[in-house]
Amino acid sequence: MKIAMIGHKRIPSREGGVEIVVEELATRMVEKGHSVTVYNRKGKHVSGGKTVNLKEYKGVKIKSVPTFENGKLNAIVYSVIATFLALFGRYDVIHFHAEGPCSMIWLPHLFGIHTVATIHGLDWQRAKWGGFATKFLKFGEKTAAKYADELIVLSEGTRDYFKKTYGRETVFIPNGIDVQNEKKADIITKKYGLEKDGYILFLARIVPEKGLHYLIDAFMQTDTDKKLVIAGGVSHSGEYAKQIHDMAKDDRIIFTGFVEGDELWELYYNCRMYVLPSDVEGMPISLLEAMACGCECLVSDIDTAKNVVGEYGYTFKKSDVNDLKNKLCEILGKPKADKAEQIEYVKNNYSWDEITDRTLELYKK
Repeated sequence: MKIAMIGHKRIPSREGGVEIVVEELATRMVEKGHSVTVYNRKGKHVSGGKTVNLKEYKGVKIKSVPTFENGKLNAIVYSVIATFLALFGRYDVIHFHAEGPCSMIWLPHLFGIHTVATIHGLDWQRAKWGGFATKFLKFGEKTAAKYADELIVLSEGTRDYFKKTYGRETVFIPNGIDVQNEKKADIITKKYGLEKDGYILFLARIVPEKGLHYLIDAFMQTDTDKKLVIAGGVSHSGEYAKQIHDMAKDDRIIFTGFVEGDELWELYYNCRMYVLPSDVEGMPISLLEAMACGCECLVSDIDTAKNVVGEYGYTFKKSDVNDLKNKLCEILGKPKADKAEQIEYVKNNYSWDEITDRTLELYKK
C-alpha cells in the first residue's frame, strides 16, 4: 500500500506522543513492504534547537511543510498545506493524527481516498489552548467523527465519548512501547549529580495540563532528601514555564530541559519513582516507558492514566496537592517494590509490532 501520515510535528523526534506513534508505525510499515510518506512540519524544535529537514528516514519518505512562526497558527496552516499536497500523492490511505489536523480529513474523503484518523486525546480540553484554538480542535473532532472511514482511539473512555457524543463507532488501538536495555547512571551522574534511586522523575512537556505545578507544590511540602527531576521542553506555554521556575525555589529540584537518547533511558531506569500528575491525557507513552523500565509509578486518577497502571501503580486524586503529597510520602516510606510482573505486563500488552498489524488491517477495510 501507499500510505501518507499527517498531524505530527516531525520525525525522528520525541517532542510528543504523536511524533513517537508516527515514527514507530511508519518505520514498521516500511519494513513490511509498504510505501510510507510522512508530512513533517517545519519550525522550531521543542528543545529550542534547530531541526534538520531530512528527505528520508529508515525508508520512510519525508516531505517538509512550511508554516508560520506563530505557534498558534502554524498547526492550522500545516494541516491545510499538508492535506492539499497529499491529494496529489496518489495514496491508498491518508492517516490523520490528532484532532486539529483532522479538520482537513473531509477533503481526501471527498476525493474518494481511504481516510483513517487517530484521536490521541480530546485536545480541546487542554488548558494551553485559547478560545479560537479550542473551537478549531472541536471542529476537527467533529470532522473526524463524520468523515473518517476508520477512527482509532487510545482509551475506552474516548471510545465511549465518541459513541455518546456522535453515535460514532471507533476502534481501540493503544500506543506501544519499544523498550531499551537497562542503563546505569552515567550521563545523568556527570551532568546532574544523580544517583540510582536518588530522585523522583517528572518527564513530560512543561504545559499546564501535565499538572507539574501540583507536583512541585506537593514535593516542597515533604522533607525527603530525594531530588525532583523535571525533564521536558516548553511548548506554547512560556508564561506557565516561568510560573513553574518561580515556584521551584528549592535546591532539591533539577530542570534538565528536553532529553532523549541514552540520557532519557538513564533517567527512567535509575529513578526512585515516576510521577504523572496530569489533568488531561490521551495515552501517555512516557508512562508506558516508565512501567517498562520497572519504575514505581504514581499517576492522577484520570481514566487514561489509571487504566494503564492498573494494579501495578499508585493513584492520587486529580489536582489534589495534599493527596499527592501523602502518596509521595507513602511510597518513599516503603522499600522499592519488585516490578518484574509489571515489566512483563507492558511488554506483552503494548507491542508496536502487533499495533502496526492491527492498524494495517484497518487500512485494508
